Parts: sequence; C-alpha cells; structure tokens
Amino acid sequence: MTSEVTLGISRIKLRNPWHLMSTGFGSGLFPWMPGTVGSLAAIPLWCLMILLPWQLYSLVVMLAICLGIYACHQTAKDMGVHDHGCIVWDEFVGMWITLMALPVNDWRWVLAGFLLFRVLDIWKPWPIRWFDREVQGGVGIMIDDIIAGIVGAGLIYGLGHYWPLF
Repeated sequence: MTSEVTLGISRIKLRNPWHLMSTGFGSGLFPWMPGTVGSLAAIPLWCLMILLPWQLYSLVVMLAICLGIYACHQTAKDMGVHDHGCIVWDEFVGMWITLMALPVNDWRWVLAGFLLFRVLDIWKPWPIRWFDREVQGGVGIMIDDIIAGIVGAGLIYGLGHYWPLF
C-alpha cells in the first residue's frame, strides 16, 4: 500500500457524517475487497427499502445519488485520494439500482444481482469504463456504479422476464 493511500485512510473520521456515509457506514474500511464488502452491506438496507412503494424506493435512490455525489467528493477531498477503495457509497447505490429490477424477491435473484453488479463494476465494460476514466469528483466516483447498476438492472430484467432462472 502506498503512503498516499495509507495517509488517505488515516484521514477518515467516522464521526464525520459524510465519511460515514461514503464508506458505507464503515464497510469500505474492510481490508480486502472493500467494494465487494460494500455491495454486500447494501443488501440489508435494500431489504428495508423494498418495503416501500416503488415510487418512494426510486426517490430514496435518487436522494442517495445526490447525497452520495457530495459525500464521496468531500471524503475524497479530505483523504487527498480520488475514488479511494474505501469509498463504497457508489456500490450501495449501484446495487440498489440493479436490485430494483428483480423479477421476484428471492435470495437466488439477489445473489444473481449481486454477482452481476460486481462483475460489471470490476470489469467495467464500455461505457462504464469511459465514465470511470473521464469524469472526476463526486460525480465521477458515483457515475460508473450508477451505469453499472442500470446495465445490471437491464440484464436482470431480461433474465427474469425472458429467460427465468428460478
């Protein structure tokens, strides 16, 4: 780990609400695969969100995007490192977008959505990769995962409605 990255982590203060949010309530501080851990940590909140009418669920996701842009930007600025691995709020939002399209709320579909989102987020096929490289700041941190979530939702929808797995 480079000294810049180590120094960046030392600047995280979980008492700061923006740091707490952008690190996925601390889940992004896990030392191995923080993006995967952050994506997993998003699922319990999703379990609460699915109790809402879809319009309110959508509103919560939009609010999470707006707040996430600011929180991730501020945390990256405070850390002195753009899009540090411990910033996982973007994974939370991407997971919530992917899971919006599940055909049924079944653990196998949740697992499929999780795996699909992680593959898209790690592999970053076009256009996800372009946004990841070209857009900076809080928007840049969030946008690639938002697009991965949208692509994941489209794929899950297609799988569930045109080629049911379960």
